[in-house]
Amino acid sequence: MLAKLRKFSSSIFAKFFLAIVAIPFIFWGMGPLFTGGSQNTIVTIGKEKFSTDEFTNFIRYKTTNSSSVDENSIENLFSTFIGEKIMELEINYFNFKLSDNSLSSIIKNEKAFLKGNKFSRTAYEKFLLESNTNAASFEYNLSKQEKKNQLLNFIGGGIVPSHFVVNLAYDKINQQRDIEFINLNDIFKNKFNFSENNIQSYYNQNKETFIDIYKTINFAKLDPRILSGGNEFNDLFFQKIDEIDDLIVEGKSLKYISKKYNLESSTSFTIDSQGIDIKSKNKINFPDKLISKIIIIDNEDPILLIENIEEYFIFELSKTEKVQKKINDKFVAKEILANLERQTKRKIISEIVAKINNNNFNKKQFNELSKDENAVIKKITLASKNDDKILKQELVKQIYAFSENRVIVVTDIDLSENFLIYIDKIDNKSIDRKSEDYNKYFNLSKIKMVSNLYKTYDTYLKNKYEININHKALDAVKNYFK
Repeated sequence: MLAKLRKFSSSIFAKFFLAIVAIPFIFWGMGPLFTGGSQNTIVTIGKEKFSTDEFTNFIRYKTTNSSSVDENSIENLFSTFIGEKIMELEINYFNFKLSDNSLSSIIKNEKAFLKGNKFSRTAYEKFLLESNTNAASFEYNLSKQEKKNQLLNFIGGGIVPSHFVVNLAYDKINQQRDIEFINLNDIFKNKFNFSENNIQSYYNQNKETFIDIYKTINFAKLDPRILSGGNEFNDLFFQKIDEIDDLIVEGKSLKYISKKYNLESSTSFTIDSQGIDIKSKNKINFPDKLISKIIIIDNEDPILLIENIEEYFIFELSKTEKVQKKINDKFVAKEILANLERQTKRKIISEIVAKINNNNFNKKQFNELSKDENAVIKKITLASKNDDKILKQELVKQIYAFSENRVIVVTDIDLSENFLIYIDKIDNKSIDRKSEDYNKYFNLSKIKMVSNLYKTYDTYLKNKYEININHKALDAVKNYFK
């Protein structure tokens, strides 16, 4: 149903509806959890018991379009299930209601169901048909979501940020900053003079990281001419495919399947972890998407039936071999140099950061480093927190986390961009109440304040409701969906 709902996601109602449906709320992290209850009760919240059937139906509803449900997703869904049940208990506690007239009004005023500014029964029924649901089910779920909205508005709906708070939100993003910076990569380059001894020493100390896995793979193509006697992918062909898939699940070998269905003789190849054929030193002659599936075949799933653009193959792992990479391998040498460079970068950055943290690195040392390393100091003005004209935004955001007259180091996650920054001047900004952007920052401020209030409410609910989980029942659900 939710997938169909996205077809009218351009409407405000739809966006709101989907947002509320998706809210797992915050109600998890409930503290110690205890096993208890009958096998049919999967969780007790306060005095209320909720059955295994309720949870399994919840899973089916939430995963209608999912091909599989793994253990992690079930645990996440269980968290969401508990959160929603707590919300329902709170709705009942505060006695929130939604009359039939109110529900009817919401539906009749939804733009997706209007034609010529009038409610169209035809449009509504068409939506229900496309959503694979009925009016009773849709209206029941909509009523639940509207009452959740009442609860959320009850908690945080009365919050009105002051002009001062709105100003702070505006300034946080739009203040200008005059900075000076040194590109540390210019300094690093002069430190990357690694000898053969450096490289050999690194290799000797990290041999275990330079291991490759060679896999010998046998395979056979499933040809419709052999399986069904024709060139077309007909019902008989797919029937045979299903039979073969069942045999694979049973643990039958490629040899057994080939003999049973008179498949052409299988061929084999040996590849490394990158899909490179050991003999030819080239990638095996399959599309990249197919290669990515082949190289993950392991001892747990040694034989797989794989489809690739109307082609069907059986791939079987016959041998796995660990091979020590040699130091003269160009890829090994490249990796060693890259690692040595990263080590050098981290060492230099750590030394500078340590000095900064100990108040031994200020503007004076900033200038001295530039002189000693012959590194150019550049000056720029950042127009806002979103200004990425010269520096990447992730670096700019780091800069905006610090105050004026500070020396800081900013880097990206892989240390490809590294800068020593001096924050020279901060020009604070304020927003006029009449500005066309005022509502934007008013709402941002409100969202933050409401979010903080929800966190407080979450803490309150942790103390209000005791959560007892029947772990045996939960494990049974996990096993059921395997």
